[in-house]
Amino acid sequence: MKTKLTTFIAFLCFSVLSSQTIYEEFQSAKLGISRELKIQLPRNYEENIEKLYPIFIVFDGDYLFEPVAGNVDYYSYWEDMPEAIVVGINQVDSRNEDNHYSDQTYFPLESGAKFFEFIGMELIPYIEDKYRTANFRVAVGHGETANFINYFLFKKEPLFNGYMALSPDLVMSMLDNLPTRLSELERKIFYYLATSTNDIKPLREDANVLNTRLSALENKNIFFGFNEFDGPTHYSLPAHAIPNALESMFFVFQPISKKEYTERILTLETSPVAYLNEKYEMINELFNIEKQVLVNDFKAIAAAIEKNKTYDEYEALGKLARKEYPDTLLGNYYLGRFYEETGEPKKAMRTYKSAYILEEIGGYTKDEMMERADAIKRDFGY
Repeated sequence: MKTKLTTFIAFLCFSVLSSQTIYEEFQSAKLGISRELKIQLPRNYEENIEKLYPIFIVFDGDYLFEPVAGNVDYYSYWEDMPEAIVVGINQVDSRNEDNHYSDQTYFPLESGAKFFEFIGMELIPYIEDKYRTANFRVAVGHGETANFINYFLFKKEPLFNGYMALSPDLVMSMLDNLPTRLSELERKIFYYLATSTNDIKPLREDANVLNTRLSALENKNIFFGFNEFDGPTHYSLPAHAIPNALESMFFVFQPISKKEYTERILTLETSPVAYLNEKYEMINELFNIEKQVLVNDFKAIAAAIEKNKTYDEYEALGKLARKEYPDTLLGNYYLGRFYEETGEPKKAMRTYKSAYILEEIGGYTKDEMMERADAIKRDFGY
């Protein structure tokens, strides 16, 4: 018991240490003052010298940074989203000035315009120059800043790929202008909106109107998610919404779930291997990340092949496995199954035996491969 407790405490301490927050004072020429930043780098950032990471820019970082950073670390640990760099902007003494807008145009004005330029012309270039970043950015805001992040969508080229608007305090024109803008965009945008039954009444009403209008959009480039939670207040809502927002935004990135396997893969009329390839091509297209195909995703496709008895698919799956995991026996296993089920037992036996020099992976063992080879030898008298 003592050993287990010691191990747990050591793991907990390592997790805390691996996700330490960096505090920086950033001197802004646009703002004319310095601004405190909180930056969380992914685990093993220093070791993974060739890996690129998406950026999360968290407005209201004085209180919103920690829940975003914690959830990003947690979800990326379980490979439900890519590892990411999280940057929080402290606005505790400048929130009103940062969110200042014109009463005529409803767009940033004076101090608000300077803050808008600070984000796009100073902060993001600084982060991208200093750290290894992928070309995928997410903005997170709450209340007034959840309205502010929308302004970046109105640039000719929107600054962010993803937007998390948590209980937004929308300016008058946004209910009309935002749906119009999203309807015409020709690049892929993820937009998540949240409110709750105990949210501030005007904010909840506007969020529901916006949900109705965004849900009606027919632009396939827009990936929209919405939640109206039962219970949370305006101030407790982010704790409920952030996990849902991450799941909504990175649904394609996540490993194949039981639901996806049952409802989509088992019912395919086309190749399940083609489905797997398309899934990872979409991850690359949406997030600019070259993700290695997960072993569990290989196993899900193999299970579908067995269930539907479409054994010819094993050939393509085996070739893909050899490409993704060339030093392991994964590819040999699937190719062996292909030969075994398509009338070439001798090739199957040789393929299983040749896996002896390769590494075991995902529960596939050398002993199992040898047992399969021996069973074929007994059955056919080779």
